[in-house]
Amino acid sequence: MDSRIRRLDGALLLGLVAFAVLPWYGLEGGFWNGGWAGSWPLGSDAAPGVLQIPLRHAFWLAPVALAFLAAIALRFKGPGEARGSMLALAGGLGLALLVVEGLSVGYGGWNWSGWETLFGPLENGQPPFGLGAFALALAFLLLLAFGLAERGRLRGDAFVLSAIAIVVALVCAFVLYPLVSLFIGAFQSLDGSFDATSFSANIVDPSIWSLSCVTGSGACGLAWRTVFLALMTAFGTTVLGLAFALAATRTRFPFKKLLRLLTILPIITPPFVIGLALILLFGRSGVVTQGILSLTGYDGGRWLYGLTGIWIAQMLSFTPIAFMVLIGVVEGISPSMEEAAQTMRANRWRTFWTVSFPLMRPGLANAFLVGFIESMADFGNPLVLGGSHGVLSTEIFFAVVGAQNDPARAAVLALVLLAFTLSAFAAQRFWLKGKSYTTVTGKGDSGRHAALDARLRTGVYALVLPWITFTLAVYAMIVVGSFVRTLGLDNTLTLDHYAKAFSVAFTENGLRWTGVAWDSFWTTMEIALVSAPLTAAVGLLSAYLLVRQRFAGRDTLEFLLMLSFAIPGTVIGVSYVLAFNLPPIEMTGTAIILIVCFIFRNMPVGVRGGIAAMSQLDKSLDEASLTLGANSFTTLRRVVLPLLKPAIVSALVYSFVRSITSISAVIFLVSAEYNMATSYIVGLTENGEYGVAIAYSTMLILVMITVIGLFQMLVGQRRLRRETGNTAPAALSPISAATLPQEKVA
Repeated sequence: MDSRIRRLDGALLLGLVAFAVLPWYGLEGGFWNGGWAGSWPLGSDAAPGVLQIPLRHAFWLAPVALAFLAAIALRFKGPGEARGSMLALAGGLGLALLVVEGLSVGYGGWNWSGWETLFGPLENGQPPFGLGAFALALAFLLLLAFGLAERGRLRGDAFVLSAIAIVVALVCAFVLYPLVSLFIGAFQSLDGSFDATSFSANIVDPSIWSLSCVTGSGACGLAWRTVFLALMTAFGTTVLGLAFALAATRTRFPFKKLLRLLTILPIITPPFVIGLALILLFGRSGVVTQGILSLTGYDGGRWLYGLTGIWIAQMLSFTPIAFMVLIGVVEGISPSMEEAAQTMRANRWRTFWTVSFPLMRPGLANAFLVGFIESMADFGNPLVLGGSHGVLSTEIFFAVVGAQNDPARAAVLALVLLAFTLSAFAAQRFWLKGKSYTTVTGKGDSGRHAALDARLRTGVYALVLPWITFTLAVYAMIVVGSFVRTLGLDNTLTLDHYAKAFSVAFTENGLRWTGVAWDSFWTTMEIALVSAPLTAAVGLLSAYLLVRQRFAGRDTLEFLLMLSFAIPGTVIGVSYVLAFNLPPIEMTGTAIILIVCFIFRNMPVGVRGGIAAMSQLDKSLDEASLTLGANSFTTLRRVVLPLLKPAIVSALVYSFVRSITSISAVIFLVSAEYNMATSYIVGLTENGEYGVAIAYSTMLILVMITVIGLFQMLVGQRRLRRETGNTAPAALSPISAATLPQEKVA
């Protein structure tokens, strides 16, 4: 049988099962518990789509049914370009009709007032989509892709076209749709009706834009405080990151392995734990504060609580990320450029500032951008250390869950935050546009970088050594604080904090998890382990399409895929609440919304890692496979993926770790049934249970290190050559797999 007929039969069978067998709407207890079977197929809560039309008088489903019937009729037309055009039209039209009816009909009837005028009021609305509706949407997507393949688009490659259609649909549903919902939410009142006054009142609110601090008559607004903090953090982390990178590559610094270790610690540390450690050191009852008080009688007061404390915590959290960005750039500068300058009698000081430093501009811009966006998006440290000096991320949180309960204000603040981050992203692209920073050519060089000038080396050490000492002291507080009753007040050693969080009991009914942290711990592990491979799969598939395929809109798709990187987590959390709290897609309070959020929040790293790794693989490998008769799917599975193991490990590690440590988006999406570890630790912190919170965080760090190692072993290594004798390739450590630049393929 013709492969075109086989795949069309598969798509039609999927659509038939979706529309005539599976429950069309979402089920109260979920699909997999089977509780709906008793009312299937004639109960309106569990009936398939074809029966919802008479049972619920859902005439809005009739056009969707007609589009699918048209696709069935095309099955009996001969394959060719004409059928392909009609099949693509049927699939695209059916998908569009499904989206329109889902958005236009809600629980109470029409969501769009103009449609009530056209069609009259509805007796019954509709609940959110269920498995049947989503399966039919997938069937329509496949019909669209298969129709385009029959028309000869992309050489008639049905797999590539299907992958593009699915990725575009996912991006539209879980990146663009939430952002549109966020924008609409800024113009809605509490009852969901259009209300422009709420937007106009919030957007000019003096508490956001006030510049009273400039005139000395008061405090600056939220927006300017947040931007000032972000600029200071971005500048500070970039300077320190560059100093660390120079110390690791251009000096004989004796503790280079320690530098590598410090790059992984903040990544696997829950975001507010550093703030807790600073409180244990410099808070009113902190070790340092109490020590100074006992020696000098000087009371340090509450200086830590405010922008100063937040800035110190963010510097500790984000400097290692700047180091990771910059070390590859510093190492990548060809030594021949520096040799040429020294041949022209430039000394080391002048060589660095006129040759090496200008070539670092892309890395410096990227490090600054990352520091700026991370600071703008940071939620945990401002929540712990902010005091009365709130920033945009915390004010968005309090606007949603606080006493004011003002979603419109939260949406406006989120739009302001998004505007700042996207502006920084655009400014960075503009600054680097049209400039060349190529230094690695085919010409040989000594392969050794010039050592730093003595004055510059002294300055680097003056920054690096105190900061390493300070960082180690902060992390020592994290460990010590979990083993003493109350650090600074009662330093008696104890295991009570671990016992309270992770105790177990052996009873006649078996092992019982009696610790208060177990529920959130197991929920976090399950969601992280589910979302990590899905994130890696979507990211690497997207990278394959961007690198190996040429199609209309490829640059736009790449921008949309990377958009999640520039969107702060707080904005994502608010937008998901606004988008997925009502039909057609209702996920709030479920584990699915957490998994989806993690996938599309962390996906850009998988995309960029996949693009970097795949760009190093010659396309002749794909062409040889296709020439020998393999299709695109087989080529991707058998040829490309085995060579992408470092990128796969990086995507798995990053997505797993971020799923555990994320707080800014998660805090809006957790529920009593699905509570994540980070939000639970925030609750412990708010209740003053610092010891238990730090013990829980320490346990999470140990678990993450263990799972990173398991990921490394399960995925394995990429082999690029035949090994002879007893020579074996050195294994990447979990730290290097997650943090070091991808290896080059010769």
